[in-house]
Amino acid sequence: MSDERAVFQTPWGDIHFGFYPDVAPVTAQHIFKLVAMGAYTGNHIFRVDKGFVAQVQDVVGGRNLAMDALQKAEGDKAVPLEVRADVKHTEGVVSMGRYDDPNSGKSSFSFLLGAAPHLDMKYTIFGKVTQGMEVLHKLEGLETIKQGIFVMPKERVAIHSTYWYLASKPLTLGMLGFPAITASAAGSGSTLHAGNGSYCSQLQDDMDHLRSRFNWQAEELQRVRAKCLPS
Repeated sequence: MSDERAVFQTPWGDIHFGFYPDVAPVTAQHIFKLVAMGAYTGNHIFRVDKGFVAQVQDVVGGRNLAMDALQKAEGDKAVPLEVRADVKHTEGVVSMGRYDDPNSGKSSFSFLLGAAPHLDMKYTIFGKVTQGMEVLHKLEGLETIKQGIFVMPKERVAIHSTYWYLASKPLTLGMLGFPAITASAAGSGSTLHAGNGSYCSQLQDDMDHLRSRFNWQAEELQRVRAKCLPS
């Protein structure tokens, strides 16, 4: 597992997960980049199948926030199937979603709620939950409806906010384990940078990160106020 940790903040608690760049280098980098761009903020977990998976919706079409051009372009990218016989679908594993084409995964993925050996060698495992399995198991208690093959919660399981940090330095955003990702590719307001940098540049990254989260929260506040005020 690399040093980067992604965090999804939900009304039920925070879910932290890390990445396996040696197992699925293309997928791990792609999902991490979407996290760093803020693409999962405003998205939701659309599927909660008890004992099986809690699945995150594709960011294109799944968010309740508008996407900028960079986020949409990255969200529309498909990644290839990346599998290894020694990496299994067990509880806590993070596994890529896809359509019938093995190379059709884009941004939807699942948190495994239990062992699913029938998925082995068919779906890309790119990471694992490091904190928050109790949050995912809370979701198993939600009331659901079945639509086709999907067991879906009746209420929206919102991902209100997202961020990332380094496990070795959780209070300072440092150099990434994915050197191919650059700040320009990640988009404006990103916390990414390509080198160790100075103390001041690290502080600037932290400020950019906090500013991005503040801007989203301000927009969310306005939406909530609009719903509560008379039309």
